[in-house]
Amino acid sequence: MVLDTSGSMTGEPIEALRMGMRSLLDELQTDPQALETVWLSVITFDSSAKQLVPLTGVDEFSMPDINASGLTSLGEALDLVMDSADKEIRKTTSTVKGDYKPLIFLMTDGVPTDNWEKSADKLKRARIGNVIACAAGPGADDTVLKKITEIVVRLENTSAGTLREFFAWVTASIKTTSASVSSQAPGEGVALPPPPQDQGIVIVP
Repeated sequence: MVLDTSGSMTGEPIEALRMGMRSLLDELQTDPQALETVWLSVITFDSSAKQLVPLTGVDEFSMPDINASGLTSLGEALDLVMDSADKEIRKTTSTVKGDYKPLIFLMTDGVPTDNWEKSADKLKRARIGNVIACAAGPGADDTVLKKITEIVVRLENTSAGTLREFFAWVTASIKTTSASVSSQAPGEGVALPPPPQDQGIVIVP
């Protein structure tokens, strides 16, 4: 999870984000398949990027303290994603079965305030995981996120109800991946469930 915690998320949006993360964690920690296969990490970005939780088995994962302030250092967050993946994701070798290709959910409600283009290009070329970007609310720029990944979803707003539905979709996506890993080769992509369009969440063409 790569989450925008800049100042524009203050108030209802950041509380909705916290509630969404708690709901995701509750769902995964009561799913036997997820307990066996899912690891989570949380990176936030505001005036700087921080890894609040390194890659951790969902059974041992504790909810981090998430607060909103500052600017939108997207480029720094993308660099941190790549550094963390390089350190934490086990690669397949001739003698070791590596980790499955991760899902990287990136959510932002605004536009970057740092030099993000080179980092976006590097992440796209690195192909370290399945990146799903979320443009939350009218302040987010689809075209920025399309330069990071082809899979971009748009939320019409950052209200509690919309963010709750987004995190429910994220949870369903993780469960789908978790259930399919037994028939999937390490490094392969996955098929995600469709987002709930009736809740104002649509895939950007």
